Amino acid sequence: MNVKQVDEIKITRYILKATFEDWMDFSVNDVVIVGAGPSGLAAAYYLAKAGLKTTVFERRLSFGGGIGGGAMLFHKIVIESPADEVLREIGVRLQKFEDGVYVVDSSEFMAKLATAAIDAGAKIIHGVTVDDVIFRENPLRVTGVAVEWTATQMASLHVDPLFISAKAVVDATGHDAEVISVASRKIPELGIVIPGEKSAYSEVAEQLTVEQSGEVAPGLYAAGMAVTEVKGLPRMGPIFGAMLLSGKKVAEDIIQNLKANSATLKSAQKE
Repeated sequence: MNVKQVDEIKITRYILKATFEDWMDFSVNDVVIVGAGPSGLAAAYYLAKAGLKTTVFERRLSFGGGIGGGAMLFHKIVIESPADEVLREIGVRLQKFEDGVYVVDSSEFMAKLATAAIDAGAKIIHGVTVDDVIFRENPLRVTGVAVEWTATQMASLHVDPLFISAKAVVDATGHDAEVISVASRKIPELGIVIPGEKSAYSEVAEQLTVEQSGEVAPGLYAAGMAVTEVKGLPRMGPIFGAMLLSGKKVAEDIIQNLKANSATLKSAQKE
């Protein structure tokens, strides 16, 4: 087998050309999702599947968020009905227990959820931190995000960000709800109040998290554990059904809202 010989400078040029083509393209999006954990990836899958241009920014160099840690580093996590339907859809194998409860392998869960989102058309960019949002007035709404390399933040370097636009921004950053927290502090006109996450109460937390996932301010949405922080809900531990269903619900809300906004705009243009 003869391996193709490639000059080092050509390697560099190929990488730069393909990279900057991508960045030029996803500088404008339908949806930006912050965080490639379970809720962010589920939202990306359903949004991209619906034909919306979707980019996910993940500060780490990996997928999955809290999935990989399992329960105290054990490699199994719990999924309850009806969230198992999402995993069946993307081909994750399920070990059934009583009462509509399933256990899944954490690495398979991460890999297949990420692959499903990518295959549906979502773009996932690693090593990028979202540290601020873009907003507009009249009407007041969030219209995008400011991004930096995670490495520059870790090195405490002062580097100005790049700006990425979106019709909807999803905070799927987990327990700290980082994007919504920044927006609430810097744009008080949005009226976001963050009471903080409560201690564990799994029996009610799963349902409440799904129910209260969605838009927290015009153009800004909460998914997954960010919902518990923003809405003052209990945490639930290594059971991930609500994370999947939260991402799916947010995707459905965004699809509906963007369709409604598009219809309103077309009507206004006709008048």
